[in-house]
Amino acid sequence: QVQLVESGGGLVQAGVSLRLSCAASGRTFRTYAMGWFRQPPGKEREFVAAINWSGGSTYYADSVKGRFTISRDNAENTVYLQMNSLKPEDTAVYYCATGKYYSGSYYPHDYNYWGQGTQVTVSS
Repeated sequence: QVQLVESGGGLVQAGVSLRLSCAASGRTFRTYAMGWFRQPPGKEREFVAAINWSGGSTYYADSVKGRFTISRDNAENTVYLQMNSLKPEDTAVYYCATGKYYSGSYYPHDYNYWGQGTQVTVSS
């Protein structure tokens, strides 16, 4: 059984930074891609960022490119999302997910395990 536990969310003001963490257990973490998605209030879940199995390739939504950075520590079975210059429109529940494949993907159907989510609220 795969377990993903996100942490690091909170209520912050616009312009500051947060780092989300996602600790994985129960699977060979290092052989699969990982992704971050988010669900803003009243909206569909959307792609944020992904990273391939080795950390050598990363993928970002246009809305976060240049502000967010995804990384992973395979020794610690953890994936991170560094979020800088936060904006009110970044307010959402953030989910991490494990991919079905080695390479990252923009699509939720390419991920098979999901965490419970962590709330990020950015005030203006």
